[in-house]
Amino acid sequence: MNALTSEIHDKETPGYPGVSFGRSADGLLVALVGETAFAMAPGRDGKSYLAAGWRISRPMAEWTRNDFYGHSGELADEDAFRAKILENAHHQQQRAALGRREIHSRANTPWGISQRATVYAEGVTVHSTASHGGFHLTGGRNSKVHGLLRSVGGWYEEDCHWAAVAQAFPDLFTDFEKACAEKTIRDWYPDAWEAIHGRVLEPGQSSMKDEREFHKRHADGWIVVSAIRSDHEAGFTEVVATLGGDRAGARCARRFLVPSSEYGVSGGRFGFVIDEVRHREYDGPSTFVGWNR
Repeated sequence: MNALTSEIHDKETPGYPGVSFGRSADGLLVALVGETAFAMAPGRDGKSYLAAGWRISRPMAEWTRNDFYGHSGELADEDAFRAKILENAHHQQQRAALGRREIHSRANTPWGISQRATVYAEGVTVHSTASHGGFHLTGGRNSKVHGLLRSVGGWYEEDCHWAAVAQAFPDLFTDFEKACAEKTIRDWYPDAWEAIHGRVLEPGQSSMKDEREFHKRHADGWIVVSAIRSDHEAGFTEVVATLGGDRAGARCARRFLVPSSEYGVSGGRFGFVIDEVRHREYDGPSTFVGWNR
């Protein structure tokens, strides 16, 4: 039996839930935190990533890759996997200690009728609907949110805007949640982040700010908005580019041919910029459905 199987790390993560590490039937490094299972799943190019499972009733030695789903980020090695698991255990322990309450709710939300709700504290409730969800803050609570992040109606959707609630009420969130909120605000609300922290974000520290700078630099450049492997020009990708990457098409559109090897490698984080010296403008038969018409 592998030495990791059913090994409990109570000293590293005291309290509930404990952590178990082991090996699956197909040799994957796996772990259990409470009722949540994790696996170090194989990915492309020899890389691995974190996958999760829920309430797997069989012993670890009988788990298989098919018990896990999702992609929660790449893992450099087994030590990185263990660190992620211990981080999750700490998060679950802190969350349990916060005493959040599940309640029945049929409240109207911007995303539909609430199907269930969790009360974080008086006046701070998160709602889940069939399609989406987010926080609702009562008037007094909402007034505590930073002005650059505040929603007039007190509703904060779950993808990004929820971070404003965590920033305003850090005592209601776990360390992991607060770290996620800080990164979310830095990436998507850089102006608010800079106002809160009193310093300027440098290049590479905020996705939104970097994207703004990219479009500012290339405001008069041809940026690809659509691309398809050409059926008419072997080895090339046919692209449609507009000035400044305007997807509404108000600033004209032109077609170019880009070597597929180049486009696949350097597609660009925020868009591929056409080099009019190297990339040939193209007006031949199109692989885009509808362009020829």
